[in-house]
Amino acid sequence: MTAPASHPTRRSVLASAASVAAGAAAAGMVTRDTFAADESSSPAQLKGNIRQSVCKWCYDKIPLETLAAEGKKMGLVAIDLLGPDSFDTLKKHGLVCSMTNSHPIHPGLNKKKNHEVCLSKMRDAIEATSAAGFKNIICFSGNREGQDDEEGMKVCAEALKQVVGLAEQKKVTICMELLNSKVNHKDYMCDHTKWGVELCKMVGSERFKLLYDIYHMQIMEGDVIRTIRENKDYIGHIHTGGVPGRHEIDETQELYYPAIMKAIVDMKFPGFVAQEFIPAREPIASLRQAVGICDV
Repeated sequence: MTAPASHPTRRSVLASAASVAAGAAAAGMVTRDTFAADESSSPAQLKGNIRQSVCKWCYDKIPLETLAAEGKKMGLVAIDLLGPDSFDTLKKHGLVCSMTNSHPIHPGLNKKKNHEVCLSKMRDAIEATSAAGFKNIICFSGNREGQDDEEGMKVCAEALKQVVGLAEQKKVTICMELLNSKVNHKDYMCDHTKWGVELCKMVGSERFKLLYDIYHMQIMEGDVIRTIRENKDYIGHIHTGGVPGRHEIDETQELYYPAIMKAIVDMKFPGFVAQEFIPAREPIASLRQAVGICDV
């Protein structure tokens, strides 16, 4: 189906959004060179309706100091998935840690034998995050390993109820990430929004929510915009990523990110949206492009 003459095409919208972030006026298709050429030291002037962050692990070859400086220039307000040893660097650049690491993806909270170690790491992360004035820590269900999903949910809830009181006291939100078990994280339990929402209801605290990863949930269930809208009260944080391949979120993948971001803005989502794609091109240019695409 072709777009009506009075409406922009998907390609032109992506080009326009990306060129705004780059500080360049692009009349047509945005290219890699458009973004790589931007060497301005002035911060990008974004609309700011989306509080944008980036996950450091996707840029593991770029020093944090460099990523923070470049991120600040392009309009990011935070960096995701770091520990307390990185907090001073972020603050130096006027950024926050939008999601603090705690325990590994597996073993996770769905096995009682893991609770002591996982909860200890979570408590440490909560304390450090609160002391720094930041707001979120991450946690994971772990893999099924033959465990029934209902039983795993009960065990996760039992663990979370032991630590959520501290999170409430410290004004820190614990976010369990939704991951796909089809491609990247085989056997992971918290792999559907419905399961995660039921766990949130079982825990029963505003300080426990879901990290809704668009890449992972597009693979597992699709229907991204409606799912986010219907479950917005249980979502505390969002990650991006192109499907297939987890690369750039431009016209090379199957989702139209400007529409998703518009829906997030319309529902007045208060959390962060963190770019979590693995660049297939020049990484800083690709990140700048993604920031522009999401600046609706």
